[in-house]
Amino acid sequence: MAQYVFPAIFEPDYELGGYCVYFPDFDDCPTDGVATQGDDFKHAMEMAEDALCLTLYSMEQRGVEIPQASKTSDIKTDPGNIVNLVACDTEFYVKFFSNKTAKVNVTIPVWLKEQGEKNHVDFSQILQEGIKEYLRLPQNR
Repeated sequence: MAQYVFPAIFEPDYELGGYCVYFPDFDDCPTDGVATQGDDFKHAMEMAEDALCLTLYSMEQRGVEIPQASKTSDIKTDPGNIVNLVACDTEFYVKFFSNKTAKVNVTIPVWLKEQGEKNHVDFSQILQEGIKEYLRLPQNR
């Protein structure tokens, strides 16, 4: 797993609004290209990062050769389109979005455990929330 940066073409969708996004470096890959869309540029960029990370992680797992990133100056596109770099870190992506769980043995005082059980505390949930807060990660993942 690694960090990557690839150029993407953001094409305005004048009919529906927003942007269509595609990555020219992946046109000839076994993935049949990488494309996505967003309601506005910010959303399109978020979707592009997600699509790129998912594709690259899949390619890594299958042992498929990852193409060399083009220079933005080498990309020819229609007027009105935006060529922008999109970065992703497949290791962070997998850790952040993975739903796998791990059992962790923790030690707390007996009185705290008893009070928690009496009040139907979900110890796992509170531990996850606390770690995310400590690491300043979003709570919604």
